[in-house]
Order: sequence, then structure tokens, then C-alpha cells
Amino acid sequence: MLAATGPGQLPGPEVVDQVAVARLYGEPLFRLPQDLYIPPQALEIFLEAFEGPLDLLLYLIRRQNFNILDIPLADLTRQYLDYVEQIRRHNLELASEYLLMAAMLIEIKSRMLLPPRRNEDGSEPEDPRASLVRRLVEYERIKHGAAQLDALPLLGRDFLRALVTMEQSLAPRLPDVHPDDLRQAWTEILQRARLNQRHTIRREQLSVREHMSHLLRRLQGQRFLEFQDLFDTGRGPAVMVVTFIAMLELARENLLEITQAEAFAPIYVRLAYTPS
Repeated sequence: MLAATGPGQLPGPEVVDQVAVARLYGEPLFRLPQDLYIPPQALEIFLEAFEGPLDLLLYLIRRQNFNILDIPLADLTRQYLDYVEQIRRHNLELASEYLLMAAMLIEIKSRMLLPPRRNEDGSEPEDPRASLVRRLVEYERIKHGAAQLDALPLLGRDFLRALVTMEQSLAPRLPDVHPDDLRQAWTEILQRARLNQRHTIRREQLSVREHMSHLLRRLQGQRFLEFQDLFDTGRGPAVMVVTFIAMLELARENLLEITQAEAFAPIYVRLAYTPS
């Protein structure tokens, strides 16, 4: 209903228990205009539900509980072509991929109508739907795997990485020490200790006369002894030197005889006198 207006003014809508369905330049509209023109290029269909022909086929099969191993191609092809026709009216370029699958469905259906021909080896021919079934099963497996991966939490989408500011007053954490590093450090300490090792020299009271008496007592009752048997190698070099000096003193005093049969032969020591 239009309300009367003054001279030179357009009639405006009369609000009587009505709710505006839209506003145009701030003015309420209580009914849609009959002469509204929308250019065709202003509308565009986005098919977000299906990601391709296989996705559409799988949707039609699962929605009607078809057995994927025994697909009724007549009903499936009819529904598929209806959907493709809706796409083709609005976007022929988008429908081209779906039209290729439609041609494949029609070909499979036509092969099923023809009498089967046996293979050269006499075996039964493969079901014309087998190739399509394998593609659908593989696509469903991949789609299920992709859905599982998408359900996993992703950094930046489902959660953010926590950033913690460390206070400078906190004690720094020392790095762990490898056992090989400890062994190398211990080896270096031992090497430095050997370089700084101290030698303690002690003065030992050794008597030549005492060793001369010792040699005489050892030779008593013996025809002879080898030269090397008269030295006690376990008491150290100092004792061996004093023993050798004592032997020379006894030989100088003609109390010992030192003999050798030939060059490089063993050296023997014996008393130069016969004890009473």
C-alpha cells in the first residue's frame, strides 16, 4: 500500500504491520521488485562438495548404499548425467572433466549390454566395471587417509608454538659432558703429572769391606762360580757396583782368581787359596 504524498513527491511505502525484506539506499523494501534484473555473469556456482568425477561417483554410491563391487550403472549414470547437466548450464569448462567420466560410464554400460566374449585362453572376460571399481576403491582409501591427516593438529592452524622468555637471572644450564671428554681430560692430567714428578734420592750406607767378606763366604766350599752369579740384581745398581769393587779389591790382594778359557767364554771366579 502506498501512502499519499505532497505535490512533487513520489509515493512512499506505507508501513502497516509489515517487516521490510531489504533496504535500498536506506529505504525499506517490503516486497521484492518484479522487474529486478541480475546479469548472468553475476552468478557463479562453486562446487566445494566434490573434488572431481570420482568424488561425485563415490558420493552417489554411498548415499544410496550401492554395493561398490556390483554397481547398478543405469541408475548411477542417470543421476550422474543429471548433475553434469546442471554444471554444464552454468560453467561448460568446469563440466568438461565430468563429461569425460560420463562418457566412460556410458561406454561401460554399453559393453555390459553386449554378449561377453571369451578370452583367447578360454577364461571368462573381466567385468567391464572392474577398472572403475578399482579406481573408486583406491580413491576412497586415499580420501580416507587424507581426512585422517587433516584431522591431525597442525602448527599455526590448531595450535601455536609457545615462546617463553628466559630471565637473565636464572642460572645457565651447563652442557652434558661426554665420557670420551672425561677420559681425554684425565689422560692430559696424567701426562702433566709425569712431567712434574719429583725424584727422591736417599743415601745408602754401603761398605766395600763388608761385601768383600760376603764374597769370600760365598766362594768357600765352591770350586768356582760364574761371574754373573755373584751379583744380586734385586738390590739395585748401587749394591751391584759395590760388589764389583769388592771383587776387584780381592783380586788385587790375590785372594780371588778371575779366569776365562777363551774369548767370549764364560768368566769364572774362585778363591786363590785353600782355606784351612
